[in-house]
Amino acid sequence: MYIGLDLGTSGLKAVLVNDAQAIVAEATAPLNATRPAPGWSEQAPADWLEAADAVMKALGAQRSLSSVRGIGLSGQMHGATLLNADDQVLRPCILWNDTRSAAEAAALDDDPRFRTLTGNIVFPGFTAPKLMWVAKHEPQVFAKVARVLLPKDYLRLWLTGEAAAEMSDAAGTSWLDVGKRDWSDDLLAATGMSRVQMPRLVEGSEVSGQVRDALAERWGLPKGAVVAGGGGDNAASAVGVGVVKAGDAFVSLGTSGVLFAACDVYQPDAATAVHTFCHALPDTWHQMGVILAAADALNWFAQIADKPAATLTRVLGPLQAPERTLFLPYLGGERTPHNDASIRGSFLHLDHSINQAAMTRAVLEGVTHAMRDCFDALSATGTQINRLIAVGGGSKSDYWIQAMATSLDMPIALPVAGDFGGAFGAARLGMMAATGAGVEIATPPQIARTIDPDTSLTSAFSEAHARYRASYAALQGLT
Repeated sequence: MYIGLDLGTSGLKAVLVNDAQAIVAEATAPLNATRPAPGWSEQAPADWLEAADAVMKALGAQRSLSSVRGIGLSGQMHGATLLNADDQVLRPCILWNDTRSAAEAAALDDDPRFRTLTGNIVFPGFTAPKLMWVAKHEPQVFAKVARVLLPKDYLRLWLTGEAAAEMSDAAGTSWLDVGKRDWSDDLLAATGMSRVQMPRLVEGSEVSGQVRDALAERWGLPKGAVVAGGGGDNAASAVGVGVVKAGDAFVSLGTSGVLFAACDVYQPDAATAVHTFCHALPDTWHQMGVILAAADALNWFAQIADKPAATLTRVLGPLQAPERTLFLPYLGGERTPHNDASIRGSFLHLDHSINQAAMTRAVLEGVTHAMRDCFDALSATGTQINRLIAVGGGSKSDYWIQAMATSLDMPIALPVAGDFGGAFGAARLGMMAATGAGVEIATPPQIARTIDPDTSLTSAFSEAHARYRASYAALQGLT
């Protein structure tokens, strides 16, 4: 048996997987983020530990955990968890979707070493600029920082007593030399940090430690169960959905939107705002375009409409050509391809004929156009996508997936019912660490069906995307 723990922004999910890689038990514990100021997003790390204890006990109530050999970890990336010399938390964790450090990120990005060594723009959500913000605005806290951990790695510290990180998550800090898969002393020094404050690095499929005896006894685990390096949420999801070889990709319509493509070579192009990170498997990288609001944009509109999101999308009928109304989904800024923390969303070209269904379509189309931006940016780097799978809550809407397939002019495959997300991928990594298995166990899921582009609407979506890009340029001038 193997366990995958996925520490997300809104909850911690656990799955128990047998030797045949079938999920035999699962549990979820909710989490909440706080927003003390505009653009801020924080969580209390103590809540992660409470949630982890809850899901482990819930798994144990469903199935015996006495045969668990390995645990894999997945989690939200970029968060700055600051610890003192006694490994006590100094302040709430600053999360991935926190944009307070935009000025600090811009200052680091002006230093050419960061793009050269990390292969990426320094985005405001990344970890390094957060530390610069803390140094400037909370110097008493910064002076006590003895260790910086990413969210899932704080969970690892509690589980094993080991301070370790793996390559895919570390690549999102702006401190990793992504080509060499090692911390960069130069980049750390540029932010007032040093290697001694960083966790040691392992690959995602390697053993990072063993579950502490006290926790193993509490949960009914065997003594010596190992904890794998794991992966950042998207890299772990890629392992879960079998996107581990060049040409394979997935689109995720969760809170954020991600277009993720596996690569067997390191080929960064920071100017495109494409993320080029290490994959969770050795000698493998990945590229991804990221938008900050995907299903989050639909959920935002559903709250305003006072109806469940599924109800809004269920009544849309067959795919239609985009109307003149546009929605720009920049509710909290944008990453790919704009790297713009200050831009905000908007509806454009509303008139008396627009009803709730038309506005819902505009929201779905706006996210679709944003994902087309990501697709074009990945194409500009030379990344090839031959197979595309859709995952995440938004993939339950056939209307949305067909809109995306039409916009990208590419079929999109939908897996059979099941969970192929970060928790499942983490369990696979736990299996690799415990058994020494290789990439061959990261097989793609069985495909339930494939949604093809509507070729009669391809031109209409391309024209709408061009208007969307022009509208972004106009909106940028107003911010």
